[in-house]
Amino acid sequence: MVVFAVLAAVATACSGGSSPETTTAATGTGLPTSSPAGSPAPGTPAQSPCGTDYLAKFTQREKLAQLLTVGITGSADATNVVSTEQVGGIFIGSWTDPGLMDKAQLDAVKALAKAPLMVTIDEEGGRVSRAKNVIGAIPSARVIAQTQTSEQYYQNTLTRSESLKDLGITVNFAPSVDVSSQPDDSVIGDRSFSDDPQVVTEYAGAYIRAANEVGLGSVIKHFPGHGSGSGDSHTGAVRTPPLSELQDRDLVPFRELVNSGAAVMVGHLDVPGLTEPDVPASISPAAMTLLREGTGYGAPPFDGPIFTDDLGGMAAITARMSIAEAVEASLVAGADNALWISTDAVPQVLDRLEQSVASGKLPADRVDASVLRMARYKGAPLGC
Repeated sequence: MVVFAVLAAVATACSGGSSPETTTAATGTGLPTSSPAGSPAPGTPAQSPCGTDYLAKFTQREKLAQLLTVGITGSADATNVVSTEQVGGIFIGSWTDPGLMDKAQLDAVKALAKAPLMVTIDEEGGRVSRAKNVIGAIPSARVIAQTQTSEQYYQNTLTRSESLKDLGITVNFAPSVDVSSQPDDSVIGDRSFSDDPQVVTEYAGAYIRAANEVGLGSVIKHFPGHGSGSGDSHTGAVRTPPLSELQDRDLVPFRELVNSGAAVMVGHLDVPGLTEPDVPASISPAAMTLLREGTGYGAPPFDGPIFTDDLGGMAAITARMSIAEAVEASLVAGADNALWISTDAVPQVLDRLEQSVASGKLPADRVDASVLRMARYKGAPLGC
């Protein structure tokens, strides 16, 4: 796994593959010589555009599968979905056999994949802790911010991230950067570091810095901010304050951390002034554009991976559409990776996505761009 701190630089290097380049050759004068666009310098082997050879490893269906992360029950389930469909990621949840959190078992599953396989988990600490029985428990984010300095939290996260990596886990869906004063046991509550966006930014930044250092993927969530939402997206629709009211509070940590090397998870949030009625952010083109371009909330553009929140077990989505419809809608909207909690529907989802590409609803070049974006995040060699 390539250290995630350098991925932004890799992404920048790879993004220019379609542009003419100037090649430096030994001339005896120390000066560069320019080659015609599309041809190598004399004596230089021709190279494929960045990512071409990587994409060529996959069928169209397998490319689409690279954009899926699915919850698994155990080793047999993981083995089956990776070997038969080549999904890009598996998710270890509270229902997963804890025996799978073993490097030898996970390495055996990873060996079945054509490309680096993401092994993902929710390990925030506090009440959202899927590995606490293996690597030990830690307090909630809110308690951490009240009892530790950000430097202490950084040091503790280094140790904890190494422990997750030693188990074979590659991506942790943390930290939550929601800004919240909700009661501890509410949907966000003590999962938030603070109701002060600067405190949230400081502690989440410390987490990301540590994860980057050890090469564990991090994911900031839940864009554009769940902390002031009206309810729990696990049980129904959630409405946030209008986008204008999120600017100086909920969106601040995203604005500050969007180019930190972390990926971003988009929540199932109805946002007045941003999303259309009954189109939560996780399947909203407007929300994806806001995140990608950054101009609507004063942030730099974001070219890292966009994950959805769970599309299969949260009523904010499941009360509105089927899993196949939701996955299609999220990718068409601009997400790079659709997450849900079981493998049962993977064949049906891929059937629908293939039809979506064939009809032009989901452009094939957009699929390729997402596959490469995920590849860079996973540290896959792209020949750039």
